[in-house]
Amino acid sequence: MSGLYAGVFLGMLSETSMNIALPDLMQEFSVTSGTAQWMVVGYMLAIGVVLPCVGFMLKWVRAKTLALFALICFLAGAIVCTIAPNFPILLAGRMVQGVSTGIMLPTMYAAIMRVFPPHKIGAANGVAGLTIMFAPVIGPTLAGLLIGAFSWRAIFAMLAVVAAVAIALTAAFFVTPIERTRPAVDIPSIIASAVGFGCLVAGVSLISDMGFSVPVIGLLAVGVIVLAFYARRQFTVADPLLDLKALRIPAFTVPAVMVSCSFACTLAFMYLVPQELQRGLGMDSATAGLLMLPAGVINALCTLLAGHLYDKYGAKRLVWIGVVMAVIGGALFIAIGVGSPVALFLTAHIVIMVGIPFIQQSTQSAALHSLPRELAADGSTILNTMQQVVGAIGTAIATCLLGLADTSTQAGFVTGSRYGYAFGLALVALVLIGSFGLREPRR
Repeated sequence: MSGLYAGVFLGMLSETSMNIALPDLMQEFSVTSGTAQWMVVGYMLAIGVVLPCVGFMLKWVRAKTLALFALICFLAGAIVCTIAPNFPILLAGRMVQGVSTGIMLPTMYAAIMRVFPPHKIGAANGVAGLTIMFAPVIGPTLAGLLIGAFSWRAIFAMLAVVAAVAIALTAAFFVTPIERTRPAVDIPSIIASAVGFGCLVAGVSLISDMGFSVPVIGLLAVGVIVLAFYARRQFTVADPLLDLKALRIPAFTVPAVMVSCSFACTLAFMYLVPQELQRGLGMDSATAGLLMLPAGVINALCTLLAGHLYDKYGAKRLVWIGVVMAVIGGALFIAIGVGSPVALFLTAHIVIMVGIPFIQQSTQSAALHSLPRELAADGSTILNTMQQVVGAIGTAIATCLLGLADTSTQAGFVTGSRYGYAFGLALVALVLIGSFGLREPRR
């Protein structure tokens, strides 16, 4: 699994390391914050478009071949971004990286369901969660140091090096544990998937720049209508692109919604925090990155711990612990002002990074554990699609809320960030409500 773990870590590292570089990109390419935000949302848009097709791809293509293809795409995208002369080329390379991550995420989880016995799925997901949850925290630290020492281009050079390592590990060690059934290709479903998810995420993302204008409303309407057609078709065709029967299993659907909300909360905070440190509290990128490091180390330990605790105690109690910690951390973030001491930020960041893994890992494991083996590949694709689409929407909403304040001043940027943090706490509240509907699988 080392190659897949490295590949997914690479994808999530790329997803969040850009947040701290956005001010530099805005200055170098003379673009607005809404345009620069596409480095984050465009990446997630590419992930959301390709993710629903991965379960089907795994039924046709050897998992090892698909993983190597994805990693080579990521390497190519990183090289393009490193040398990009303008913002459109930079964004194109970035979206190629998103396609790669969209393939790697469900491939990793589908492989976990085949490689590990049921009583070790929690621990295996703990390691997988380490690659996913540690990256959003270590990413800004590495990015800040690289920007301080070199420039934002060094971030993509670093990603290219990690991609080469992931390719070597995958080629050397990964096997193909997923059987190929080669079902019929349903072209209408492929088109509907790309159009539906693409329009939905693009529409939400453009609200921050264009408001609820006619083009934005049109994109949202097309996205919803096409996705409704897509979902109906998956239940009626003989060989669906994505088998949605997993959504009829409450023990899967409830934790899937919960993990999506917690993931959106994480991305919203990781989008706001490094920018608030720079534009709200006046710190340079290297200092902002270093301040995010302590919580990253603690987050890694808690992610591994949560995976092991799930195998012993199940999900519900771990979710409650995580919710309490996330609420405390979010409240502390709201209390941060322009003149707040660094200790307050460190405390808030550490507390919330303790809470999120207990929610994320327990709900992820509960969702996967509830599925029969024949739905493992499709179920992991559904789970990851939900996370990425909801995460993209959550980041876009956080951007809109940030724009409600006057972000040209430090005090205004802090105020706008508070609106985003309040939105994150609302997502945590949804997780708490969902926890009462969790059904623990048989041990």
